[in-house]
Amino acid sequence: MVRVREMTAGDIDAVARIRVRGWRFAYAGIMPRGYLDGLSVREDAERRQEFFARAGGAVTNLVAEDAGAVVGWACFGASRDEDAAPGDGELYALYVRPELIGTGIGRALTAASLAGAAERDFSRLLLWVVRDNARARRFYERAGFAADGGEEEYEVAGAPVPEVRYALEVGRTF
Repeated sequence: MVRVREMTAGDIDAVARIRVRGWRFAYAGIMPRGYLDGLSVREDAERRQEFFARAGGAVTNLVAEDAGAVVGWACFGASRDEDAAPGDGELYALYVRPELIGTGIGRALTAASLAGAAERDFSRLLLWVVRDNARARRFYERAGFAADGGEEEYEVAGAPVPEVRYALEVGRTF
């Protein structure tokens, strides 16, 4: 039985493993293979430790656990977008162990994030998704998110990575 709870500092190593494996799985064929192969769980854990220590109450980190093992992670807070409306939140990240995709863990984390966004009085929850990540886009669309016209691009190891923004009115459930 999957349970979603707030993340603790003791979860950071597990979250780093999930993030690195998630990137390698989700972005294979989208981002340069050498970059993905070079991702380090240890370095990601160090960054997570810094982010977690600095976040205070501004960012909510959630983990999904099954039989005592962390199997997914999500985090959200206020939107970082310059054109965001007052009261807009942002789902910064959502990752599930790749072999468990499709088992309901992502849905549980999304539902908990939406409930948390409502508790924080966010009116909308925004997120950015890599344009060519069709699996993630389908997942978010099934959850009720829709592309809102926002687009941006960043670079990974010299390769352009275009993203599209999705939005969902808080209070909707799926």
